[in-house]
Amino acid sequence: MKILVTGGAGYIGSHVVLVLCEQGYDVSVLDDLSTGNREAVDERADFILGSTLNSDDLSKGLIGVEAVIHLAAFKAAGESMVDPGKYSHNNITGTINLLNAMNAQDVTKFVFSSTAAVYGFPQYLPLDENHPLEPINYYGFTKLEIERILKWYGELKGLKFAALRYFNAAGYDPRGRITSLENNPANLLPIVMEVASGKRRKMEVFGNDYDTKDGTGVRDYIHVSDLASAHVKALEYLASNDSLTVNLATGESHSVLDVINLAKEVSGKEIPYEIVSRRPGDPAELYAGTNMAFEKLNWKAEYSDLRTLLETTWKVYSR
Repeated sequence: MKILVTGGAGYIGSHVVLVLCEQGYDVSVLDDLSTGNREAVDERADFILGSTLNSDDLSKGLIGVEAVIHLAAFKAAGESMVDPGKYSHNNITGTINLLNAMNAQDVTKFVFSSTAAVYGFPQYLPLDENHPLEPINYYGFTKLEIERILKWYGELKGLKFAALRYFNAAGYDPRGRITSLENNPANLLPIVMEVASGKRRKMEVFGNDYDTKDGTGVRDYIHVSDLASAHVKALEYLASNDSLTVNLATGESHSVLDVINLAKEVSGKEIPYEIVSRRPGDPAELYAGTNMAFEKLNWKAEYSDLRTLLETTWKVYSR
């Protein structure tokens, strides 16, 4: 089966492409390299320098394709609140262009990179797929709008889709086959590793007065290789089932200080940090239930314990 992966040169996308190639899929990657790295793309995949905003690029990328995995999106929640037009154009318009190009070439299977940001502040924990959808940043809004568009394309155009709501992606390929660092990371683990490796002098911890065990925010971290395997499971699921929306998470949670303290042990380095004010929109805790992913996709996390997350990340940053 030939698969098109949009955004396949990115952090998550390159890991998805690696797993697909390992399992014998014929893979094409469409990426404009605005945030991705060409060297991160597995050499077994065909690479097309292009964008979901360009109809010619899409027509070229979809030749012979049977399914699409769509990861091409901007994802910085803070930036989305400052520049919503940028996120509307790339995330929403780019996806509509892709769906229309797929429809023109009768490609009907679609795996979508969604996010836990569609939920907003948790009204209960653990979060499940029935939780109310009230995003509190524009990035989450764009992903929710795309999920809604997918449902309409399913009803009107016969599209079969899997919307995968990621929690906090982290880690690197456990066998060390991907070593390209993220450009301008905004997530906790790479920032911690930038401090440990000397790239940053210190880091900020946003609030230590939450109602949690140590006052810092608590999150559910999932290894990027586990995310990648879930995309393949989703492709397999769509071959003989209807559309699906599902959380991808571990059901476990770790505080910011949990991460920093274990990172010190893993790296053998000091990690200076400064406590600063809370960020607007940050809930105290955010973690998920994983029953649906296990039941529907026969998937569970294999590498997502905190030590493995940190060890695989440190191997890359310590290079």
